[in-house]
Amino acid sequence: MAQTLRLTETWFNRGLWLLALVFAAFLIGLGGTIVGDLPQVDGRIDPEKFIDQAAIAPLRSAQNEARIAQEAAQTKFEQADLQNDSAVYAYNNAQETFRNWVATRTATQQPGQDAELVARTAELDELKAKQALTQAAVEAQRKALLDAGQALQRAGEQMEPLLAEGQERYQAALSASELRVFAYRLALTLPLLALAAWLFKHKRRSQLWPFVWGFVLFALFAFFVELVPYLPSYGGYVRYTVGILLTVIVGRWLIKAANRYLAQQKLAETQPDPVRRQILTYDTALIRMSKSACPGCERPVDFKNMEMDFCPHCGIGLFDRCPKCSTRKNAFAPFCHSCGTPVTEANPPVAAEPPPLPTL
Repeated sequence: MAQTLRLTETWFNRGLWLLALVFAAFLIGLGGTIVGDLPQVDGRIDPEKFIDQAAIAPLRSAQNEARIAQEAAQTKFEQADLQNDSAVYAYNNAQETFRNWVATRTATQQPGQDAELVARTAELDELKAKQALTQAAVEAQRKALLDAGQALQRAGEQMEPLLAEGQERYQAALSASELRVFAYRLALTLPLLALAAWLFKHKRRSQLWPFVWGFVLFALFAFFVELVPYLPSYGGYVRYTVGILLTVIVGRWLIKAANRYLAQQKLAETQPDPVRRQILTYDTALIRMSKSACPGCERPVDFKNMEMDFCPHCGIGLFDRCPKCSTRKNAFAPFCHSCGTPVTEANPPVAAEPPPLPTL
């Protein structure tokens, strides 16, 4: 059994719900843009403003100079080390050549080569002296590199307390700014929630219900997505406290609504059948019966049982017979599905009884 009588009405309702969602989407986009720009109202917080500039400026200058000196010393050290490697290689090569030459001279016993021996020895001494100079240059650059590194380290150690103090002040200012921005969001969101609650209570069944539901969805999104994630934490106390309060409020409302519903159902079940039918609308009865539930008490009913004309739980009539053709029909239907006879107070339906046997 369909959930509504009119197919066109179903598509109209779907279109109106789509309109509500589109309206909510545009409102959410606008609200997100406004909420995203709220931090700009409080201004950008620069961490540098919270550091003692008069005290840290000389240290930063010294740090920069030490860094420049370190880079220059590193470059010179690499060059000096390369030159020293070349001098060591040249000396070792010359020394090896000299040993080979001395060995040859000893084997040939040629005294005439003494002058060449002196020259080769002087050349070897010159290379050794050059190696010593390059080694000294390497050591000098290593010392300059070490001095620059130590100066850089001293400047950093002296800057640490100033930076830590500035960071503390920056964090305090940032927390205060977040609180102000949260207050802006709260001031923007609470009126939206209040207006959404009023519209939901008084206007959700009006002709403009798609815009009402769209605004309600927008207000709920603004609260749970645009506001709740920005709650100040304080270790989670505020976030969890708000969650507990919301849970308690919604839970109490649900419990009261459930108890009120059960009380209304028990009271309705004690009323006569005509009184209960006046409370139920035709569409409501069809929707519940399509779900195999009694329209009155909403308990499950076996509608396939052709002998069941009354609800076994609350006694409300489910099926009766047409006063004209005696066809078994839905007791809530305003017309007979067999002959089309309207059911009115002047022409009430008859009790559901088996049709008489045909006479032979």
